[in-house]
Amino acid sequence: MKFDKPNIEINDSEQIAKAKKNRDAFGPLYEKYFERVFLYIFKKLGDEDTTGDVCQLVFLKAMMNIQKYEDRGVPFGAWLFRIASNEVNMYYRKSSKTHVVEIEESGLINMMGEMEVSGDKAHEIELQEKLIKVLNAIKPEHAELIDLRFFQSMSFKEIAEIYDISEANAKMKTYRLLEKIKKDWF
Repeated sequence: MKFDKPNIEINDSEQIAKAKKNRDAFGPLYEKYFERVFLYIFKKLGDEDTTGDVCQLVFLKAMMNIQKYEDRGVPFGAWLFRIASNEVNMYYRKSSKTHVVEIEESGLINMMGEMEVSGDKAHEIELQEKLIKVLNAIKPEHAELIDLRFFQSMSFKEIAEIYDISEANAKMKTYRLLEKIKKDWF
């Protein structure tokens, strides 16, 4: 998987206004966000061909519905990620496949820090392995929330936009989930 074009710098607000008037002006938004959205979907699906198909649907839906987009103070990319999340979920529902979260050590360490679970190096590795088992056992919607926050490094504001909830609600859901994991598993 190789991306030829780097992310381009454009003013999202101006470009969105142009795209609302003329769909041909959607191209720069596509070029700016394609790589991030593609990688987000690829982490969920793990298959390059399927990811390409789903990514194409995401941008097609975004372009066709650009008139409905409202600036709510979060990046335009958050709106695209919400569409991508819905398309990935639809793919899993249609294909009866399971949801996959790519787990990186840095995300585990951040998550453990938020849960205030730590220890010496040997104990930390044991805790990471236990946390991986926990993540494999929790509900897919909970796994997705954890993935967005700790493995995709999204802000609560971006998560709120994806789930169409308030930023405070996104934060509360995340911390309640972490408390439940800590209480039930550690």
